[in-house]
Amino acid sequence: MAASDPTAHEDVLVLRIAAAASRAADGPARTDRGPDPRVARTRAAVAEAATTLFLRNGYQGTSVDEIAALARVSKRSVYNNFADKQTLFTELVLGYTATAEDFAGRLVADLPDATDVPAAIRDLARRHLQAVARPQVLRLRRLIILEAARFPDLAAEYYRRAPGRVISALTEAFQLLHARGELNAPDPQQAAEHYSYLVLGATLDTALFNPDAPTPPEQELQRTAEHGANAFLAAYRPA
Repeated sequence: MAASDPTAHEDVLVLRIAAAASRAADGPARTDRGPDPRVARTRAAVAEAATTLFLRNGYQGTSVDEIAALARVSKRSVYNNFADKQTLFTELVLGYTATAEDFAGRLVADLPDATDVPAAIRDLARRHLQAVARPQVLRLRRLIILEAARFPDLAAEYYRRAPGRVISALTEAFQLLHARGELNAPDPQQAAEHYSYLVLGATLDTALFNPDAPTPPEQELQRTAEHGANAFLAAYRPA
């Protein structure tokens, strides 16, 4: 199954969050000549510094003073661009979810038309687990879970647009494969949930409950993904 690598963006998670936050709030400044590049650079520097510190130290463990120091800007510049720490945190998470939505669509895009469905699902599982098991993504998941009580609407939106979007995309693909007779999945959403836990569950649980554990090597991730995909296929391939 030909597909572009959907995990490539994860290597630059911090920079993409920063860029998304910068684009989202450029505002109407300098409409005659476009946004002031100095303002854009400041916003990007603040967003990148905040992302680094939030992922490393958590929301409560990060101060605006620390963000300003790492970004090499004044504290006033942080407030001029993002109003307060809560606004900054919210914009960064929503900036990531926009990237995650795009990832979800590309991850599953080729699956409904696959000619070799077992091979396509194994390939999907390898790419999916490799993307989700990246350290920056795991740190972001931990951070959002930790702050879910403080930001319940933001946590719900992150789930809807990131893991929830993947489940929705898988549900649509499995429904089409069921109609083609390639899968026996009369409840495609349940099949999508089973796939997700079989492929991702053990690795995510280990990472979320043991944040100091090293990231499994690529070969181990591939074996885990293939075993999960094989278990899924054993349950959902037609007899």
